[in-house]
Amino acid sequence: MKRRVIDELEKIVGKDRMSTKMADLYVYGFDASIHHKNPDVIVKPANAKEVSEIVKLANATRTPVIPRGAGTAMCGHTVPLKGGIIIDMTLMNKIKEVRVEDLYCVVEPGVIYDKLNAVLGKKGFWFPTTPGSGEACTIGGMVVTNASGMRAIKYGATRDYVLGLEVVMPTGEIIHTGTRTLKNSSGYQIDRLMVGSEGTLGIVTEINLKLAFKPKASAMTLAAFNSLQDAGRCVSNIIARPLMPSAIELMDSVCIKAVNKCMNVGLPDAAAICMIEVDGHPTAVEEELKIVEEIARQSGAVHTEASRDKKKIDYWTYARKAIMPSLSRYGEKFVSVALADDMSVPISKIPEAVVAFQKIAEQNGVIVGTYGHSADGNLHTKMLVEPGSDDSWRRGEKAVGEIYDKVLELGGTVTGEHGVSITKAPYMKKERADSLETMKRIKKALDPKNIMNPGKIFDWDGNIIAHLRYPAFCESEGCMPSVKACEGQKEEGAGGK
Repeated sequence: MKRRVIDELEKIVGKDRMSTKMADLYVYGFDASIHHKNPDVIVKPANAKEVSEIVKLANATRTPVIPRGAGTAMCGHTVPLKGGIIIDMTLMNKIKEVRVEDLYCVVEPGVIYDKLNAVLGKKGFWFPTTPGSGEACTIGGMVVTNASGMRAIKYGATRDYVLGLEVVMPTGEIIHTGTRTLKNSSGYQIDRLMVGSEGTLGIVTEINLKLAFKPKASAMTLAAFNSLQDAGRCVSNIIARPLMPSAIELMDSVCIKAVNKCMNVGLPDAAAICMIEVDGHPTAVEEELKIVEEIARQSGAVHTEASRDKKKIDYWTYARKAIMPSLSRYGEKFVSVALADDMSVPISKIPEAVVAFQKIAEQNGVIVGTYGHSADGNLHTKMLVEPGSDDSWRRGEKAVGEIYDKVLELGGTVTGEHGVSITKAPYMKKERADSLETMKRIKKALDPKNIMNPGKIFDWDGNIIAHLRYPAFCESEGCMPSVKACEGQKEEGAGGK
């Protein structure tokens, strides 16, 4: 990066809100994915005007810009593939307005999800999308990935709550999309285009969010099964009743063993468990709890336990959220990695999907822990690999391809809540083959110099085992030494090789 760009950035944000220190650059080269690459500089704007000035400079000098929230993204969203400027949005963390009488609030992108709900909860409202990283992730990051979580079956994803946005476009122009009203038929829904755009079309600097009423009561049933297929069948049987749970969390035996070993939480030793939550009016919750237990038993549950106690429910939910770190303690040589990670299938296809995933893992000699927000068909398959083994990565990636082929065969999608970025790019291209050119035309029209988070989504062309954060990788190319992922890799866009 040219020195004059650094100097101009210093004029915009000041010395104390930017860094080119190697230690800082290294840390900001990560998110929660398997990838890593250093930026050239980090800046921390305090308002939309400063973001606008940074982007104007980047556009004039064709310098890549990558907006970043808390860095909890799972697919490499904030990894600066072309170097450039990381724009850390966490200083923009004000809850500007809460209007419960109009069912909306206005927040800056750096507001943390759990902190927003702590404020809303005092008034009897909430933003109910419940991402797994809610204690850390920012609302801006949720918007650009269309994040959701365990309660999406009943309450939807982030896109369902975005009423309007303030966005800094690739030219530095500040625009306002949407409204502060619950209904809006005025013009193109640009705010919906920006939701899930992963920082490739603009930078969100303010969000108008719709509020939901917080339920008066909730309860949970933990059901254990001797068959993963029976657990999957239980999920579709509950939905077909019809009964609308607020969540159904599924865990297979690999996940159960890992969590029990690492966290000593005492989950049932079973082939699979389902944690089924219902919420609403207390009378309705009691009725639905009985129906849930009945359906679980009819679906093959060998053990059920119901609880209305918030501490018990929180404890079970804590056990479920402990899966990711616990899987890395499953075996001495393994780490848990997000490869095939958050696919969604039609709810009725869950039994077939979860059984197929395990067969694919066995055939490729890899260990896969399957879990997820199964009520809406959203499954997670964390793969255990030996980070220093070329062969382990190869077998893992082969299994990933087969898992996603099965997902698409079942009418599913390769990503339900984490987004595409790098790790899902080859498989998203297969899924969206007939609309890729339309996406590219939109990107070209809005960002002709390709400065906004370049090299991601349809712009990624190559193997996903690249730019790894683990020790055993090719320093010059960012890939496993004997994996030819980087040979001839075409990373189009600003700063490409």
